[in-house]
Amino acid sequence: MHTAVTIIGAGLGGLTLARVLHVHGIPVTVYEAESSPSARAQGGLLDIHDYNGQLALKVAGLMDEFQAIVLDGRQATRVLDRDGTVLLDQPDDGMGGRPEVQRGDLRKVLLDSLPAGTVRWGHKVSRTRALGDGRHEVTFADGGTVVTGLLVGADGAWSRVRPLLSPATPEYIGKSVVETYLFDAGTRHPAAAEAVGAGMLMAPSPGREIFAHREKNDTLHAYVMLSEPQDWFAAIDFTDAATATARIAQEFDGWAPELTALITDSDVPPVLRPLYALPAEHRWDRVPGVTLLGDAAHLTAPNGEGANLAMLDGAELGEALAAHPGDIEAALTEYERAMFPRSAETAVDEMPELDARGLIDWFASKG
Repeated sequence: MHTAVTIIGAGLGGLTLARVLHVHGIPVTVYEAESSPSARAQGGLLDIHDYNGQLALKVAGLMDEFQAIVLDGRQATRVLDRDGTVLLDQPDDGMGGRPEVQRGDLRKVLLDSLPAGTVRWGHKVSRTRALGDGRHEVTFADGGTVVTGLLVGADGAWSRVRPLLSPATPEYIGKSVVETYLFDAGTRHPAAAEAVGAGMLMAPSPGREIFAHREKNDTLHAYVMLSEPQDWFAAIDFTDAATATARIAQEFDGWAPELTALITDSDVPPVLRPLYALPAEHRWDRVPGVTLLGDAAHLTAPNGEGANLAMLDGAELGEALAAHPGDIEAALTEYERAMFPRSAETAVDEMPELDARGLIDWFASKG
């Protein structure tokens, strides 16, 4: 017999777990704060790696569906110096192990693989509490409650499930990202489009970096990273798009115009995203009937692994629960024993702040 599983959060990790449980015939319900699958945009491109994210999709039986949403050519990589000099230009030869997909498309693949009603939308968690004997109560913002014998927090950085296991809270890492979008880039923003190329652009400099992806429909999605305290960003009025854009662009004075165009020519107001992380060695003692996955368990600075690790967490937890029917604690212990060291190792493998030539040397050192 399998205890029904309650998952908080319908992100990629939670949905991968739900899918693997469904494949094994284990009852599962996912509670999600968003009101519907289309309540908000689901972010940009994700490179899904053959050593973690793709392994999770294989366990979930969704590799064909995954291959159908891969964007050809997006594994191309360019590194530019701040003056626009192209120092590295690697085309996508189809042999790379990190094909790119839109996050929203991947989430839809996972949602479509679940029976109707598995995800309960519009259920924002206000608190959780232990009832004893491995049972927990979840209270939602509308006053409703659910009691479960197995609770999984897949609810991201500000998890409402984490306090059941750990007092840790995410801390600001000293840098933030400002996101911009340029639409119909080939015709409306040709210089920026040429700089980005077919896939990913990196223009790094210590404390000031520009990254960009070419997404579907000829869209450029840029991530402008600045190492500054939160008070520095608080002094910028991001409700005034023109003023905010000009202030951010000022930090890149002297950079090539095709690079700064990724800031100044944005077709949407710039979006500020402060970056947070949990301690690299974050872990907890085994608490009956509850565990975490993805960012709820091991939020780190952006390093290309977050979504992949969340999916692998979900797949491995699902397999562990299937392998230990009637023994939840054995399953959770097995899952956490593998997850803790893996997430800690990834957390310390953060990309350093380097200039373009230093970044290329760092790539070479990583093999």
